[in-house]
Amino acid sequence: MNLRDAQPSPIGWQARLDLRYSASAGERTVLSHRRHTGPLLVQKPFYPEGPRVCHSTLVHPPGGIAGGDRLELHVEVEAGAHAVITTPGAAKWYRSTGNQAAQRCELSVGRDAMLEWLPQPSIVFDGARGTQSLRVRLGSNARYIGWDIVCLGRTARGERFETGELHTRTDIEGEDRRLWSDCAAIQGGGVLLRSRAGLAGHPVTGLFLAGGVDIDRDLIEGCRQVEPTASSLCGVTSLPAILAARFVGDSTEVAWQYFTALWQLARPVLMGRVACSPRIWQT
Repeated sequence: MNLRDAQPSPIGWQARLDLRYSASAGERTVLSHRRHTGPLLVQKPFYPEGPRVCHSTLVHPPGGIAGGDRLELHVEVEAGAHAVITTPGAAKWYRSTGNQAAQRCELSVGRDAMLEWLPQPSIVFDGARGTQSLRVRLGSNARYIGWDIVCLGRTARGERFETGELHTRTDIEGEDRRLWSDCAAIQGGGVLLRSRAGLAGHPVTGLFLAGGVDIDRDLIEGCRQVEPTASSLCGVTSLPAILAARFVGDSTEVAWQYFTALWQLARPVLMGRVACSPRIWQT
């Protein structure tokens, strides 16, 4: 479908993007398949660290997610391939008068393959109504690093998330068992936003996940030595084949810096490469 011919339905944009990364001869990772319906696209791949790793940037031309929008992303990283996926800017969840918006990501990482899912933060406007889900399936010896950063309300304008709702779910599955499952239901103006057991009055929350194989104890301890600013809360823990870190604070920039520091520690251990920032982060 040509983007110029795409039109929103009466209830919003309906968009889907399918990507497949394959390891070709000479261990080069290529974007071997791409198909989109509606306004969800991928830019030309880049290779800032050589042919082994393919960097891609996802683009949603409307610039935000409104009530009734349905976005779906399906990514398959085939055996032996290595992909890094990011976005050019913050995802914006707009205020809705009733219809709910949804974003669903399905990521499949094949045997001995690697995927880094590093999107820019999301900003959830006051009054937004959204559902966001991420499901990662890992094959034998597959490696994954990913994060999600959410800002509730346009804090630069003094806005807080007083009305609306946001539902999130993250699942990581191995070949024979579930490695991680996490869900949240955040109501605008709700108790969870103020409770010390929730966000304690902070508007920014984030989750960092890495794994697929047993986590080295030195890596866990190294990540625990990384701390954001004093006004933020963070914690690092581990489960079989998963390292997890959470962030609660007042700044998406601080959350981004914290998760980037964790990525810089985890990538060499899990993927055998020093961290190489996607090109779009420099623009």
